[in-house]
Amino acid sequence: MSREEIVFVTGFGPFRQFLVNPNWKTAQSLKLVGLGEKTHVCTKEVPVSYVKTQKIIAEIWQTLHPKFAVHLGEARGSSVVSLEQTARNSGYRDVEWSGGGGVCPDSHCCVCVCGGGGAEKLSVVNMKAVAKEFRQGGTDVIYSRELLAGRNLCEFAYYCSLYHGQRRAALIWQPDLKYSDPGHRLFSLLPSGRRYRSFMSRTNRLKNCFYPWAVRLLNHHT
Repeated sequence: MSREEIVFVTGFGPFRQFLVNPNWKTAQSLKLVGLGEKTHVCTKEVPVSYVKTQKIIAEIWQTLHPKFAVHLGEARGSSVVSLEQTARNSGYRDVEWSGGGGVCPDSHCCVCVCGGGGAEKLSVVNMKAVAKEFRQGGTDVIYSRELLAGRNLCEFAYYCSLYHGQRRAALIWQPDLKYSDPGHRLFSLLPSGRRYRSFMSRTNRLKNCFYPWAVRLLNHHT
């Protein structure tokens, strides 16, 4: 029997007003849906911390040896999915991403120059071509050369992954929640963070509507 290939998907932990980060919810959903019989999807919630992110990304590549890694972020103010081609190594000075400890990475870099960290790295995937293919299929996706990644923790994680994974990684920005499907508020996680709150329905008509049905399906697989 052939060995399954591993695709690793990361989302971030609690940040600002989000007790459960929207991109972590997306990562969990992708694991449920899967990527086919021969691909095993692994997920990891990454803390909002430069130091912890750096360590976790390195461990993922060194221990699991995934075929590819997908890192999810949220593009505030955007109504479309965006694909990032490039990540930069230096300039990470914002302590907001330091995990509350006020500690930025050494030399404000993802990887020190002496360790082989160049100024920037590009994914092996041609994001421009991927975005064009999705648009032709009717999905609103844009390609970003370096417009959205603003030396924040998402770009920091992306560079670390491109470095350790020989550029076999992608950074995908999901739309801002306020521009997403109006039904997203109906998917409310319980305090455990594992199952979704069920609907109270007195009629079969409501019980069999899409949203109650979707919640039951998600809870069945957790």
